[in-house]
Amino acid sequence: MEKPKNSPKKRNLPVADQRIVNYDEEHQRTRKEWEKFISGGTELDEAVIPNEILESWIRCKNYGVNPKKAVINNVLTGNRLQDLQNRNKDLIKISWPFMRHLYKFVEGSGIIVVLFNHEGYLLEIIGDEHVITHARTGNFVPGAYWGEESAGTNGVGTLLKVQRPIQIFGCQHYCRNFHRETGSSAPIFNPEGEFIGGLVMTGLYYKVNPHTLGMTVAAAMAIENELRINKALIEAHVANSYQKTVISSIPEALIAIDNDGLISLMNDNAKNMFFSQNKWVEHKNIHEVFGDKNGEFFRMIEKNQSLIDVEVRIFSDDVAKDYTLTSNPILSNNGELMGKIIILNEIKRAKMLVTKMIGAKANLRFEDICGMNQGFLETIRQARMVSQSNSNVLLLGESGTGKDIFAQAIHNASKRRNGPYVAINCGAIPRDLISSELFGYTEGSFTGSKRGGNQGKFELADGGTIFLDEIAETPLELQAALLRVIEDKSIVRIGGSSVRPVDVRIIVATNRHLKEEVRKGNFREDLYYRANVFSINMVPLRERLDDIPLLIDYFINKHSKIMEKGIDRVDEKVTNIFMNYPWPGNVRELQNVIERMMNYSQTNELTADLIPEEIFHFQKQTPLISEEFEATKDIERQMIVKMLQLNMSKSEIIKKLKISRSTLYRKLERYNLE
Repeated sequence: MEKPKNSPKKRNLPVADQRIVNYDEEHQRTRKEWEKFISGGTELDEAVIPNEILESWIRCKNYGVNPKKAVINNVLTGNRLQDLQNRNKDLIKISWPFMRHLYKFVEGSGIIVVLFNHEGYLLEIIGDEHVITHARTGNFVPGAYWGEESAGTNGVGTLLKVQRPIQIFGCQHYCRNFHRETGSSAPIFNPEGEFIGGLVMTGLYYKVNPHTLGMTVAAAMAIENELRINKALIEAHVANSYQKTVISSIPEALIAIDNDGLISLMNDNAKNMFFSQNKWVEHKNIHEVFGDKNGEFFRMIEKNQSLIDVEVRIFSDDVAKDYTLTSNPILSNNGELMGKIIILNEIKRAKMLVTKMIGAKANLRFEDICGMNQGFLETIRQARMVSQSNSNVLLLGESGTGKDIFAQAIHNASKRRNGPYVAINCGAIPRDLISSELFGYTEGSFTGSKRGGNQGKFELADGGTIFLDEIAETPLELQAALLRVIEDKSIVRIGGSSVRPVDVRIIVATNRHLKEEVRKGNFREDLYYRANVFSINMVPLRERLDDIPLLIDYFINKHSKIMEKGIDRVDEKVTNIFMNYPWPGNVRELQNVIERMMNYSQTNELTADLIPEEIFHFQKQTPLISEEFEATKDIERQMIVKMLQLNMSKSEIIKKLKISRSTLYRKLERYNLE
């Protein structure tokens, strides 16, 4: 905004430095200059009207403010006032104690203390009751807007412009109805240096002294200091919360000790591992807390070097457990040792993490097994029953009958379902390596051994299930070690002497006749009886030919998703030929044949010309196959009819038969069940 011509040059003399000696004389001189300005005069006495006041008057004149009487119309009430105070709640909360303290110095003098925000809205007022009551008549209340555009030159609006301490005396106010008042104002800045509001002490001009402004400035500075302290406390609280969250999120046990071995910090995982939650351990010596049995642990943490994943055994309540220990020094800025951070991870938990990362888990359940043959369903029933036990299981059957699938299903139906599942084919590992593969080895136990040693499959399966396929292929010396694992529930790594307890359920499988192997001396009789607590005989595919149509649909549906092929029809010749084949490779062979045919198929139908030659030209000696096929179709039709009579939905039937929706519709059409 432009100043009138010949306006006085701005001076550097701050208003706060003025010292009014005779209030009445000053009031009269100021009034004369005000009247001159209102009348259009431009030559004002700089000694009476400071530069900041003149600039404010010029702004007010340009705003069109009525100098005879200010009218304060912008007053927030109700929800709008509440919203204003909520937005400025931190400033109000911190300022209020200082406002009360400031008011005590002027109580009874008719002076009121006012807090306002950076927009010019009044937030809080404290003062003598009769003065506040009178102020309300002029809308000098919380929620009122006192910017220069509304109230002319005043202790609130003008401070918004200059943002430095200012005292507006009597007739220096632009509007005549405030000429008996004097306002002493000081700005408030947040810790980032942003203007957020201010304080003003206002009262009759002759009751204000030169120290009033100084008191206001001191209070504003105290508020700013409190804002800085509050911010620092909040930041410290946030940092502390982050630190606590990070520490509590660490899955390992974390302990911090000082140079004297006193525990300064211990996370909840450490307390859960070693102590009850209500046991107070902070500021106690780590030797006292962990006890005399843990000498090995103490010797390790007293070493003046960093340790990474060193195995250590720790006793807690007379129970020994193995942990990996990581220890790092805490150093001051000048490199002096202040203490140590100790991280302990229970090896059993680490094993579970490793088995999870390497995919040592069972994916299949009993619900995933496809078949409706009565003998096969009886096998599933036996396996379900066995799964509820913790005893060892022996799966007997030809290759390809699904022994590995049943082992996974038993694990997933057992109480160990959340533990690891480790499968190993004993026949696929060289005889000289299988012992170290199963039991692990220590560092230096043989040429080429891994530094630090290595865990075996039994340790990885701790807390879960281990599946030993082709158990009959193991050498006799290994069979003796397996027997000890079953008997003692513990292992000793190759090259080591430390006994390591393992909690493992053992499922073994073979395609050999084990009793015959025992008779020949190829398999230990005592191991046979210990492994054969429960035995389950797998049904070969040639004895469950009635499942072939179901298995065909199941594998087509399975591979269609993988291959992204829309095969939804099977030539009946294909099924008939499949029913005439003995399937020496059992279900695995059937699956491979169907996958091969699907790869060659160029249409949405599997036809007989896609069948491998050795199966296509096979001639079965018994001529009953066509009758068996017709009987199979009749059984399948009866199954679907029964499901429909039970009001099962098509989705439920699809799930039960493990076929696709298009396959179901094809069967409904074939059997005239639509």
